[in-house]
Parts: sequence; structure tokens; C-alpha cells
Amino acid sequence: MKNISLLCAAFFMLLSVNAQQVQWANKLIKFSSDLGGKQHGIKRILGKPDVFPQGGSSPNAWTPKKALDGYEWVEVGFEKPQTVKQVAIFENLNAGCVVSVAVDDGSGKYKRVWSRKPNYKTVTFKATIPADRNYYFKRKRRKIQESPDVINPGVEYALLEEAVSGVVAVRVEFNFALLPGQKEIDAIGISDSETPIQPTVHSTATFENLSLAQTLTIPGIVPSSCSVSADGTKFFVTAINDTKNEIYSFTKDATGKWSNKKIEPALNANDRYNHMRCIGNDLILKGGGSYKKGTHETGFELFAVNNGNYEHLAPIKVTAYNNYDETADAYLTIDRKVLFMGIETDFSQGAGDLYFALQKEDGTYGLLQNMGKVINSAADEGMCQLLSDNKTMLFSSDGFSAFGSYDIFVSYRLDDTWKNWSEPINLGSKVNTTDFDGLPFYDEKNEVLYYISSQNETNILKFIPLPKADLMKPNG
Repeated sequence: MKNISLLCAAFFMLLSVNAQQVQWANKLIKFSSDLGGKQHGIKRILGKPDVFPQGGSSPNAWTPKKALDGYEWVEVGFEKPQTVKQVAIFENLNAGCVVSVAVDDGSGKYKRVWSRKPNYKTVTFKATIPADRNYYFKRKRRKIQESPDVINPGVEYALLEEAVSGVVAVRVEFNFALLPGQKEIDAIGISDSETPIQPTVHSTATFENLSLAQTLTIPGIVPSSCSVSADGTKFFVTAINDTKNEIYSFTKDATGKWSNKKIEPALNANDRYNHMRCIGNDLILKGGGSYKKGTHETGFELFAVNNGNYEHLAPIKVTAYNNYDETADAYLTIDRKVLFMGIETDFSQGAGDLYFALQKEDGTYGLLQNMGKVINSAADEGMCQLLSDNKTMLFSSDGFSAFGSYDIFVSYRLDDTWKNWSEPINLGSKVNTTDFDGLPFYDEKNEVLYYISSQNETNILKFIPLPKADLMKPNG
């Protein structure tokens, strides 16, 4: 047997160049320990990698009880038997603790096929993202929280001297005392080839072929969110400073650039949480109010737009509204029949999730319902926008394979339940960076995507032309 661990040198490859057969663990058989709960639990080891290629700490990875300095093991099964030449173990924190790999060829017994030699070290890589996935970009406060550098993520590629046919299960043993610090395991994969299994970001050629996003500089403003009127003629930006969050509007000048800066007093009644989303031609959904537990009030309210003036309509009220976080996101269908929120509750998959609620006859909204495990992960999802087809949803998340801490994704509604969504598609490396990218707003009239990005711990506003035909179709 031989010990081989290769550096995953092409972590940002979007398509595999190898015609190898790859399977990811899809069933738990036995394991040594589990912290329990929705985050960091043993079930997080199933399926394809969620934390790679970006690496770092994540609630989407398994953290055993003795991850600091103990001995742990796991046995996982696969959907169908296959020939195995390689077992890949994705260690997203302090890689290099795999000591043994065994396979079951259907006999019900495990045969050791790989083991770590004395003084053997896994080659790891230095992740390019500046902060780990515990980094959280507050929806209303817009402040960047400091967090430690990512430490030693890597992939243990255990290559078998002889291929084993009919493999149905794998047992992996870890000695976490080999390295200091916390350890987490993202995924386990098998392949019939020696070519290293590459973790990929789920994007499309359409998105990767876009031009690179540009920065929209607005003098005197540090942006925290943006929105565009349905007719594409007015641009709104929330500016942050030391004393107040204020909403400004802009119109286009003769050159087609956003200018004519104007503060909007009617939309700035609060000090710190003013932000808004344009809904259709004559409706604004605005955040900024306080969440009042027990009152059904969410802190969001509706304004009608009449000849450039803003008329307060009503607060957004939700039956039994509750949110464990101090901030929230919200969006509405044009007819106001369905409300979407990014919040954290007992029904979340882990942290902040996307929820929906249906409008009642009195204009308020019923109980919020989770939008499901496909669109929600054990980490954070939120900052959503539903496009006019009522099927295409843009949102930001740090819970799926990505290029940075938070990336922008698109998902498509598959039926009328609002709970069945397609696998989120990353908008690609021309949109997403190695840092925070979120709060997307798509201008359907002019077919331009605007969003907030982080650069050197400062918020910047970016935009990228994106044809509606490419965005609003399930296959990307």
C-alpha cells in the first residue's frame, strides 16, 4: 500500500476534465460520535462538498466530539456498488488527520486499503478567502465582523495499490491528535480513477462567460443595499455612516449614468435600519422598524408610490412572527400574495433560512413556512429577490460551495407549493469574489444585476449586464 495525498491545485475549476466515476457518501452506517443538532452534525458529511473549494469552518461540516485531540471514525455507504481506486476525504479545517481507510466490497466486512505511514504529512493549501464562513454580514447594520484566517484545509486522496470492485461502503479513521486546533470533515467521495476528485462550484457556462462585474462609484456614499424601480428609471441606495442609515435616490443623466442624488426623507424615519426593495411599479417594501415580539409586527412596512411621493400603507404583520436573529430580510410578490423572509427560527435548517407566508383576507400574513432543504443549508441564506416570473429567486448564502464567504445564487420554483426549488446555481466567478457578495437586485427593465460586495473590509456597489433570457431559465 502507498500513502499519497495531493494538493487540490485546481479548486476553482468548474467542470471536471476527467471522465471518472465519482460517488459521494449518501448513507450513514456507523460513527464514533456526533454533536447532534442541525449544525456540525454527522449528517453533514453526506453528499458532495459544501465547504470546498473555499474551505474554512462551516456548520455544513461534521465536527466530532473529540475533534481537538481524539480518535474518531465513520462508516458511510454509497448509492450503488462500484470499482474504487481512490477515496477522497475533504477536511476543511486542519487537514492531515486521516490514519486509515477500509472498504466493504459487499461481503459485509471491511478491508484496510490505505494507512498513514509514520511522519507522513498531508499537503494542504492556504485558502484565498480572507475570512472563514463564520463571517456574517448583517442585513441591516452592514458591518463586517472580524474572524480568524482559514487554517489548513485540504483533501486526503487515498489511492489504492489495487482497485477494489463492488465497493458499497467505506470506513475512515481519524487521529485528531496529529494536529492542533479544531477539525471538521466536509465530505467523502470515491472514484474509479487515480485522478484527484476536484471539488467544484455549481455554476454554468452561461454565467462564467459573462463580462467581469464593474464597480459603481457614488461619491460620498458607502452603500449597504440597493434597488431599482420597475420601469428602470430610478435607483435607490442605502448609505451607512456613523450616525444614520439613509436612503438616497438617483436618476440617469444625459450620459446614462446614475446621478441627481436626492435624499428621501419619507423613507428615512428611523436611524439605523432604513433599507428598501422596489416591488412592481408602485410599491415599496421598506425595513427599519423594530421587531416587537408578540405583536406580529416584523419591522417591515409598505409604501405606495404616487407621482414620486411615498404614502405609508401598512406594517407587514405575520402570524406568530419570531426571529432569533436581530436582523431580517423580506421580499414580496407583485400582487402581495406571498411574503418571503430571511430569518432564523426553530424550523430553520441550521441558521438563517428562507421562508414564505401567504397573505390572509385581512391583508396580514399567515405562519411563515420553511422553503425546504434544497434552497436552505445549515448555514445562512437570505437577501432574496423574486423576479417577475414568480419562479426565479436570487439570494445570498454561505452554505453552498462557493468562491468566497457569501456568494449570490439563483434557484427556480418547481411547483405551486413554494417549497420545491431547484438546486441553487452559483452566478459564477464574474459576479462572486473571494469575499462577501450579496443583497442582489436585478433590474429587469435594463437587464442589469446590482449587488453589494466587500473589498478591503469596505462595502462597494457592483453591477453586471445579465440578459434576462439567461437568468430566468431553469437550466442557466
